[in-house]
Amino acid sequence: MAKKVVTWAVIAFLVFFVAFHPDTAAHAAQSLGALVVNVGKGFGDFFTRVAS
Repeated sequence: MAKKVVTWAVIAFLVFFVAFHPDTAAHAAQSLGALVVNVGKGFGDFFTRVAS
C-alpha cells in the first residue's frame, strides 16, 4: 500500500515539476540522458579492452 502511495506521489511531483518548471525539467532530463550514455560508453570501453 505504501509503495503505491509513494509511486503516485512521485508521479504527481514530476507532473507538477514539468508543468511549472519546464526549462529546469528539460535540463534535468538532458543531464540524466547524458549520464546514461556515458555509463553505457564506459561499459562498452571496459568490455572492449577486456576482450582485446
